[in-house]
This record gives sequence, C-alpha cells and structure tokens, in this order.
Amino acid sequence: MSTSSRCTPPTLLAQLSATTEPGARWILLTDILGLPGDHPEVLDAHRAVLADPRTRALVDRLVPWDRENPVSGHNRPEYAPNLLTLLLDVGVGPADDPRIAACLTSMLEHQAPDGRFLALGRVRRGADLVWAALPCDHHAILEVLVRTGHANDPRVRAGLERLERDLTATRQGSAWTCLPDPQVGFRGPGRRGDVCPQVTLEALRVLSWLLQDERPPEVEDAARTVLGVWRRRAEERPYMFGHGRSFKEGKSPPTWYSALAVVDTVGRFPAVWSGPSARPEDTRALAEVAACLRAYCVEPDGTVAPRSVYRGFEEQDFGVRGRPSAILGALVARALHRVEPIAQAVDAVDVLALPGAGAGGATARPPRTARV
Repeated sequence: MSTSSRCTPPTLLAQLSATTEPGARWILLTDILGLPGDHPEVLDAHRAVLADPRTRALVDRLVPWDRENPVSGHNRPEYAPNLLTLLLDVGVGPADDPRIAACLTSMLEHQAPDGRFLALGRVRRGADLVWAALPCDHHAILEVLVRTGHANDPRVRAGLERLERDLTATRQGSAWTCLPDPQVGFRGPGRRGDVCPQVTLEALRVLSWLLQDERPPEVEDAARTVLGVWRRRAEERPYMFGHGRSFKEGKSPPTWYSALAVVDTVGRFPAVWSGPSARPEDTRALAEVAACLRAYCVEPDGTVAPRSVYRGFEEQDFGVRGRPSAILGALVARALHRVEPIAQAVDAVDVLALPGAGAGGATARPPRTARV
C-alpha cells in the first residue's frame, strides 16, 4: 500500500498500513487513501468492523433517545450522539444495525418549535427530567442526523435553519455562543456573548457535511474565529477551554475541544487556511495547532497512545491510558491528512518555542517524550 505525506508522519502511516484493527483500517482506506465504498478492500474492512466484538459493545450502549439515561456532560463518550459519531467514524451506520436506526428515529421525534433538537436530562441534581437543549445538544444531534442521510427531512431542515440563525457576532468574531434553553433558563458556563469553541466546532462539522451552496456565507468567518481563539490564548482563555498540554494531547475517545478537534474540523474548510483567499495569520495558526497535534500525540515509532481517557471504555482499542490505539492513530492521521496543503508551514513550527496559554504567554510545556 503506497502512502506518502509530509504532514502525517511516515511512521504513523506505516503503523496504520500494518494494522489489523478493523476500524482504523477502514478510516485509512476511505478517509486517507480515498478508496470508494464499493472497493473490495473497503468492503472487507467494513465486514471486519461489523464482526468486531468492540463494535457490538458500542452498539449495545445505544437505547432509543426517549429512554436515555440522563448523562451529565456533553463531552461524555456515553452520550448517544457521541456513541453514534464513534460508530460512523468507522463506517457503521443505520443500515448495519436496527438499534442505530431506532435511536436516530427517536431523536427526530423530539424537537422544539424553534427547530432545536432536544435531549432528556436534568437541569440540576435531583430535578425532574425535562426535554431541553443547549446548542451543544442540538448541534451534536443534528450532525449525526445529517451524516446518516436525513439532511432533507423537514425536521432536520428546520434544525439547520435554527443553527444558521444562531450564528452571531461575538467579541471574538462570527461564531456560535452558549444559549440558554428557553424552557428552563439554564445555559452553559462562560461569559455571555463570547464564542463557545465546542459549540462552534460542532456547528462547523454539521455544515461541513452539506454542499457548499447550502452553507451560510459566514461559515468560513466562523472557522477563522476558532483559529483566532488559539492565537489569543495567552490573553483570552474561554472558560473551560484552555490550550495547554491537555488541549494538545486531548482525551480519548475524542469528543471534546482539543487540537485534534480543531485540525479535523477547520481542516474541512481549506479556503480559510490555504490558497489565495487564506490569511497568513490563519495559515500560521492552523499550522501551529497541527504541529502540536503531531508533536504531542504521535510517538517516534508512529504509535498514538491516549494520555488521558474517559472511564468505561476499557474494552475498546482507545480506552486504556498509555496503550497504543490504532483507532486514535487513524483519527490523528485523518486530521493531519486534511491539512497536507500546508505541510511546509506545519514543518516550520517549533512547538517548544510557541507561547503558552498561561499568564504572560510563557513558553509552552514540552511533550512528555521526544516525538516526531
């Protein structure tokens, strides 16, 4: 198998080319090598993913949305939209298991009149269950619905219209903020009117699955705002969203704001960071984040081992701290592959010379080991 890249370390590509982990192989074949879905190798990989007991373990966690046990924190991997994203990333969709289709169908049935898709949860400990939604609910649900072929459903179109209406001018630029749920008056943390990096990345991912002419004209400005958040990390730290080592290394499975999330998401909007319309400061910012992702996550031998994990997924390839994960390696490689056009800019970044996110912009803390 021939793979060549300057942005993705050759050692990482070699690890993926040799892996027997079905999901990682599927990501390599489809998202990195670009083989079509009917290619014999892709079909073989898909069959292997479906036969993998770890795939069945993920599907077993799904229940219809109207019976979901409330989960505290939208970054939690057991949150159903996050489980669905993990499955979709390795090629498993509603046609592969009726429980996936049932979960999606029940998501479509819970929508506010203003277009927001709703989740069942508690506003605070001990409170009654209520159907409500912050943007991080609505956007996460909307993304899995769009990815699974529901983009033309009238309910999803209404949800997309709501997402577009919520795009606003923040102190940092065009982006999405954390909005209160009108039923309960609760909203997430952070200063009112500031960009929410997590919600904005979620919205950008939703829109990345649409055709270019279906996206709002300000979508590229929102991607630039995300890069501006990185540039201003020493002066403005969005509440709960730092840019130190935990941002660079991320947490597995990757469901929250991190270098991997930024590169994978902003990388889907190449006009922002590459080509004649790109601004040098945006190219530089994305190159810096990509260089940090590469330096802090990829070992010299090309393996990727999570430094921090969410509990409860120990049976998964990505669920044990310090154990090399082919799935996580494939997701990192996929993100770096997206920004291959600026590989030279990524190579030129000295991650140890980058200002840190602390007061005064002190030098960033180095990776835990010497990496590529």
